[in-house]
Amino acid sequence: MFSTQQLRLIGQPVRSLQTMLRALSFQYPFLPRLTPDGVFGEPTLEAVMLFQREFFPPVTGRVNQATWDAIAALYLQTLARQALPLRSYPGGEYSVPPEGDSVHLYLAQSMFLALSRLLDGVEPGQVTGINDAATQHNLRWLQGLEGQPQTGVLDQDSWNTLSRLYTLFVTYGQK
Repeated sequence: MFSTQQLRLIGQPVRSLQTMLRALSFQYPFLPRLTPDGVFGEPTLEAVMLFQREFFPPVTGRVNQATWDAIAALYLQTLARQALPLRSYPGGEYSVPPEGDSVHLYLAQSMFLALSRLLDGVEPGQVTGINDAATQHNLRWLQGLEGQPQTGVLDQDSWNTLSRLYTLFVTYGQK
């Protein structure tokens, strides 16, 4: 699919690759625990080579279509074996605007508080149930990561991103 040189230049496919390899590292401890940053550097190359050594020889360090498909297939199998995530957001068109209040913000703010200890860019804030300045900052940060308009509104897309980050960095990161 991509040569190593191409992957160095394209952020989102690399970030997706790193996210899959990071999730696999919790099931397969020989894989390094990557931080999805979109840069195909030495840690990512090492993870690809270790994956190839164990699951998909030959070891080349290149991520062609076959290697990508093998990583994605194992990633999907691993996800299927995991418990379903908490489905606590109302979904649909439900959103919480700046200065709005909602019981759903308690959980979102708690996740942001935990992530603030692990990720640069996340402000520690209070758990108030109100979409205050710190919560809006954190929502805009999330929305920026996903390439979405930075509105500071808690919506389904922001919730999904927050839940994934919490699962990767807090739930699985504490092992």
